[in-house]
Amino acid sequence: MSKQDASTAMNGASMNISQQRKQELKQLFPGVFTETRNDAGELVETIDFERLKAELGEFSELYDNRRERYGMDWPGKRDSLRLIQQPSYATLKPCRDESVDFDTTENLFIEGDNLEVLKLLQKSYYGQVKMIYIDPPYNTGKEFIYPDNFSESLDTYLQYAGLKDSEGRTFSTNTANEGRFHTKWLNMMFPRLYLARNLLREDGVIFISIDDNEVENLRRMCDEIFGEENFIATIIWHKMDSPKNSAKYFSEDHDYVVLYAKNADVWRPNLLPRSEKMIERYKNPDGDPRGPWLLGDLAARNYYAKGLYSIQTPAGKVIPGPPAGSYWRVSEEKFWELDKDNRIWWGENKDNRPGVKKFLSEVRQGVIPQTYWSWREVGSTRNAKQALSSLAGAESGDDLFVTPKPVGLIKRMLQIATDKSSNDVVLDFFAGSGTLFEAVFELNAEDQGNRRALGVQLPEVAARKSTVSAMAIDRVAKSAQRIKDIASEELSFLTDGQADLGFKVLKLDQSNFKPWQAPSKDVSDAELLQQLELAVDHVDPNASQEDLLYELLLKAGVKPTERIERISLAGQALFSVADGSLLVYLDTQIDQALIDAVLTLAPSQFICLDKAFHGNDQLKTNAVKTFAHFNDGKTGIERIDFKTV
Repeated sequence: MSKQDASTAMNGASMNISQQRKQELKQLFPGVFTETRNDAGELVETIDFERLKAELGEFSELYDNRRERYGMDWPGKRDSLRLIQQPSYATLKPCRDESVDFDTTENLFIEGDNLEVLKLLQKSYYGQVKMIYIDPPYNTGKEFIYPDNFSESLDTYLQYAGLKDSEGRTFSTNTANEGRFHTKWLNMMFPRLYLARNLLREDGVIFISIDDNEVENLRRMCDEIFGEENFIATIIWHKMDSPKNSAKYFSEDHDYVVLYAKNADVWRPNLLPRSEKMIERYKNPDGDPRGPWLLGDLAARNYYAKGLYSIQTPAGKVIPGPPAGSYWRVSEEKFWELDKDNRIWWGENKDNRPGVKKFLSEVRQGVIPQTYWSWREVGSTRNAKQALSSLAGAESGDDLFVTPKPVGLIKRMLQIATDKSSNDVVLDFFAGSGTLFEAVFELNAEDQGNRRALGVQLPEVAARKSTVSAMAIDRVAKSAQRIKDIASEELSFLTDGQADLGFKVLKLDQSNFKPWQAPSKDVSDAELLQQLELAVDHVDPNASQEDLLYELLLKAGVKPTERIERISLAGQALFSVADGSLLVYLDTQIDQALIDAVLTLAPSQFICLDKAFHGNDQLKTNAVKTFAHFNDGKTGIERIDFKTV
């Protein structure tokens, strides 16, 4: 008796005949089973009876009249599209205590639900990200928490993160008891990938780690979002350095890395550096002054009309022609030109079949990337666990993260897709243990690059009574310190202020500004007056000026990593952002002297609180007119965008 049979016999109930018949039907016609929602709105597995009739050769009029089309559809897709269009009214609050080099770093770690965060980043990072790497949940039947409440994703997140009083709601899970519903996974991934595409530069790419459970759906979904013409490759990562003998069927030794470009006509991969083993193959047995060379075959299978001729070696041996079924790659005339230039190798005894010398100094300085990545080159899952455990001081990597990705794997992607000297922004919105940050730090240390890391992670409950995001922040800080500790003369730029090994921590939270709510028709005069007073003083009294500043940066489309300075102007304290291109005044009293001083500096934007004009409508009216005058093109000063909040 199988384990399944035994379980059925011991649960106190007789065999479920209906369920048994469904299982038998599924063996015969797996294609007729689909996913839909029942009357209660619950996701269930159902049978497409019209499809079943078609499978049996009985095409009903209903099935005949179906409009056939190519595409991908699933329950909830329309809701996902609506969700994408809904703006976020959240904010990202700065956390200095958890950051490293807060005021100078251009690396950013954000704790929060990545859907809300991706919406918040749309203005400031639209078309700015060179490379995205994500390692999303693989949909293996184990639980994952990502809110799919289409109307209240922020509220759901705030409850989950403990930032809002719970009202007894439950969170979206995808457990083994429910089955591996593709629909839930697709509804979670679709809006996030859609928003992520907006952030990519025209020459940007996205790498996505995945396994067999969802690789097919991922490809089809990405074809829809990125365009199938922008599919680049599916890379095989050989992740296991030894077989898993406990496997039920096969030892699953690989994962996939699916690669799409924003625009495949624009993006091209960088060449990878040659390994020491590759370079060792180049020799110089004849002391050629052009340096080491590798012997190349002169024969090829492709037809070449001038590629059939005999050759006499320097030792007098006649070679009647190329091997059977092949042709010399060059004409006879070209061959003897190469020999005259000492580019033909005849062997030590001068009577071998000739080959052409390929000099290391003349070949491309790197190798084209391949679609198979061995664990020996980029690391294995076990390597990643051991390295993470060592860094965190744990006894076992399993106590921290079950499947961390090796740093070498991400470094390979960075080598292919980023430029070391272009301040390329690299994003991971399923940041996990923070591997991306360590990979960026290490590669920047090796090639003196200036790549910038941007990570987003949900504060899921993890080991050691901590959260995944908290453990990732700790890992990033320790990896930066480790690199500093091993700095040598070759890495002196790490200690002279050139390298950025810091990171700024921001956390998703409710807006610091209370939204205006239109009063109902039957509201009393007293209640209406109270709402109007709240609208005037709509700033959260518990919010610091720095909290307000970072929310305004996001809403103004300014990166939260821009340089920020506190300056004094007309006796008032202001924030100067991005070398004065944006000035922000967050005190509650403003005067004409400050407005005149701002106009003198002529920033691109000036933002202040609306309450700063409270009780002085004439000053606000004059300010609006004054800025309008400076923007009429007659003053010779570029436009100043003046806003109040």
